[in-house]
Amino acid sequence: MKIDELVKVMKKLRAPDGCPWDRAQTHQSLMPFIMDECGELLDAIEAQDDANFREELGDVLMHIVLHSVMAEERGAFTFDDVVEGITAKMISRHPHVFGAEAVSSASDVIDLWEKVKAKEKNHAPDPNASKLDGVANHCPALLQAEKVQKKAAKVGFDWTEQTQIVEKIGEEYRELCEAVKSGDDAHIDEELGDLLFAAANLSRFRKRDSAELLLARATAKFKRRFRRMEKMLAEKGRKIEDCSLEEMDELWNQAKSCETA
Repeated sequence: MKIDELVKVMKKLRAPDGCPWDRAQTHQSLMPFIMDECGELLDAIEAQDDANFREELGDVLMHIVLHSVMAEERGAFTFDDVVEGITAKMISRHPHVFGAEAVSSASDVIDLWEKVKAKEKNHAPDPNASKLDGVANHCPALLQAEKVQKKAAKVGFDWTEQTQIVEKIGEEYRELCEAVKSGDDAHIDEELGDLLFAAANLSRFRKRDSAELLLARATAKFKRRFRRMEKMLAEKGRKIEDCSLEEMDELWNQAKSCETA
């Protein structure tokens, strides 16, 4: 099936005699849906599930086509314009493949990419721009924090060793404790955000896995242990909602010990 057929399907859904739900959508209303689809795509990649991977790629592609169809309705651009634009960009930003430039490493490619990008009309340097510009506001917050921190680090505003950041985390934790004692919800929220930002800074500085990935792993570990608790109870004919907090704490410790045994 060619891409043109998918474009026709999405146009039919948006037509007066199409789907009421699709017709009611706007670029803004679809934002949470495409974010969900991207998350499901990443899950499929991590699971190395090719069948689901293929399906989730299709779901993301559907959103791209739908947004393009809606833009065409406004007279802004078409799906063909999107394809032509990204094709031209890929050729332009790879002069070491499609031109005469030479590179010797992946880091050279990144440097070359940024140089070419800076020469493009839409990305020309603005003398009044902040060094922190260019980080998407709607990317995941932990990822956004790391991107901002990396930009600041490029101009020398950075820590010199990770123990300094650990001390900063301790400082933010103590400030959070004081805020909790005060009972000021707004202050608690602010200090909790500062603590998360400092934790993200440590993962960024270590240049290993991102804070986003580390948190995802921690969440997956929590889910794994919680499900083990549920299974242990199910074997006794019980449900977790029927347990006291003390019982759940004991079950949690048992579930945790299963991973270290």
